[in-house]
Amino acid sequence: MGSSQLAEKKCKPCEGDVEPLSADKAREMLGEIPGWSLEDDSTIARKFQFDNFRAAQQWLGKVADIAESEDHHPDIYWSYNRVTIELTTHAIDGLSENDFILAAKINNTL
Repeated sequence: MGSSQLAEKKCKPCEGDVEPLSADKAREMLGEIPGWSLEDDSTIARKFQFDNFRAAQQWLGKVADIAESEDHHPDIYWSYNRVTIELTTHAIDGLSENDFILAAKINNTL
């Protein structure tokens, strides 16, 4: 399943009723979301850089809209024209398919 296929999926509600993805499965799924890295086996992250503050702000508006529509919200760190996004599924203290779906959708905004 490539990034475009992941981006076509919809995040599923997660109330802690599933097991987090194994580190091996997470590493395998990284190939579907170019630019993202695995952090401590429970988070995926990507750094983005834009031409200026306003460009970063406009892009973050798109990311926020996607996160709201998927009801899956990333941790966002923004400094002028640099943005880092981290994804994890807090309800299970680890990664779920939702994190990879949202990452693929975020990649599609670029």
